[in-house]
Amino acid sequence: MYSDGVGFPRLTPTPNFAALLQEPFALRPFSSLDVIHSVLIANRGEIALRIVRAVRDLGLRAITVYSEADKLAPHVLLADEAYEIGPPPASESYLCVDRLIEVARVAQADAVHPGYGFLAERADFAQAVESAGIIFIGPMPETIAAMGDKTEARKRMAAAGVPIVPGAIEAVSSASEALRASEELGFPVLLKAVSGGGGKGMRVVERPEELERSFTAATREAEGAFGDGRIYVESYVDRPRHVEVQILGDNYGNLVHLGERECSIQRRHQKLIEEAPSPLLTAQERSVIGEVALTAARAVDYRGAGTVEFLYQGDNYYFLEMNTRLQVEHPVTELITGIDLVEWQLRVASGEPLGFSQGDITLTGHAIECRITAEDPLAGFLPSTGTISHLEVPAGLGVRWDGGVLEGLEVSRHYDPLLGKLITHGSDRLSAVVRMARALDELEVVGVKTSAFFHRRVMEETDFLAGNLSVAYLDEHPDVLLPRASEDDLVIAAAAAALMEDYHRRRHRSPRFNRGNAGNQMSAWRASK
Repeated sequence: MYSDGVGFPRLTPTPNFAALLQEPFALRPFSSLDVIHSVLIANRGEIALRIVRAVRDLGLRAITVYSEADKLAPHVLLADEAYEIGPPPASESYLCVDRLIEVARVAQADAVHPGYGFLAERADFAQAVESAGIIFIGPMPETIAAMGDKTEARKRMAAAGVPIVPGAIEAVSSASEALRASEELGFPVLLKAVSGGGGKGMRVVERPEELERSFTAATREAEGAFGDGRIYVESYVDRPRHVEVQILGDNYGNLVHLGERECSIQRRHQKLIEEAPSPLLTAQERSVIGEVALTAARAVDYRGAGTVEFLYQGDNYYFLEMNTRLQVEHPVTELITGIDLVEWQLRVASGEPLGFSQGDITLTGHAIECRITAEDPLAGFLPSTGTISHLEVPAGLGVRWDGGVLEGLEVSRHYDPLLGKLITHGSDRLSAVVRMARALDELEVVGVKTSAFFHRRVMEETDFLAGNLSVAYLDEHPDVLLPRASEDDLVIAAAAAALMEDYHRRRHRSPRFNRGNAGNQMSAWRASK
């Protein structure tokens, strides 16, 4: 049992709303899952809540864990059982493999869902779960290990005929070896960590004299973030688009792709806005890149939900990486396909075959997701902490909010600043954009600064409306990170001008942001209203 010897409770379930409702009503739909009856969700925040809902929708028992900081979080209150596992730092709670396995045993969980982040792409965690006789909801540990090592992933993809960015196959052992590899490739080059992701351990090197310093910095950062300081070298692809393909496989060799997502609007390699389908791919290009993604998946005998990511430049595309987990941006794919990815993760893990083939999948309409974070875009996206004193989320047809916070909760410095994901769906891209603008207008967050006003600015930016996107979008459009003094300062894309101007005219609102409000604790977007 868990106890640190200084007062932390042992592993006993915490009373919560779901448990209180379960006894009087016992309302559970029939589930076709015979193998899995209870699921431990080894995560927190909005993804934990998303999984709780999917688990309970299938009539299964949802078990969650929480740190001291999260004891009143929605994923705790709405689970069937919840267990405290440690103090706020993730290294002492959500990243403790042994403690999570212990909770799974005590709670008699049949399966563990890792969500994303934390331990989701740790092969040792997947193996520990399976060694404990518990089902891991995800790919095989060997698949996670192979795709988690970027040099191994590049080898596997090259062998399968999947295009990769030109560069070294093996890690380099020193700055001098990195210099030799870079000179062979030609500058600029990208130094890249063998393990991990999220932009950690990456440096663009434009000249030879920069390499040693960049190599030292990338190595140190990779070691600190992933415990693995190995670096490899590849050619730097300038201004590519980031396009990824959702894949889904079962235990019987059935494998499908669910279309692509455009994820090019990023900062420091972190995605900010995603949409599906890509506004620029033709039907033929969509078919080709989908088949290439399936080739990549077959090369590692993929099962469950995963994503194959590509860099797209002109007519060329290159394998970037394979994420062996559910993606943050999975809702946009769900909205255009009608397929619940978390449900099918659970079904596949229980041994069910896919209930559809590639020919059954159709893409309907367009979906956009904005990641609403507790960050200040005016200060370089610095995290904003505090207590949420007021929260009002948008609703209506075609609007979805996947959030993990409530009024009264503290936004902690210990975790990712993601508050929730705002997703809209429309019959076409423009209708999804206009709906997103409306939804952002309705979103109210008081107590921390948020990224909402940045997202609202993007929805009216000319190149975004035209679909002219690349990973350099923020560098090329710094104005979207600044408040505007007047609606008259905007230059709206010609194709959408009449519609967007009518939208604002009907609202009869004052300018959306006032510089004088920048220092208060209300969301930067809503503070101006």
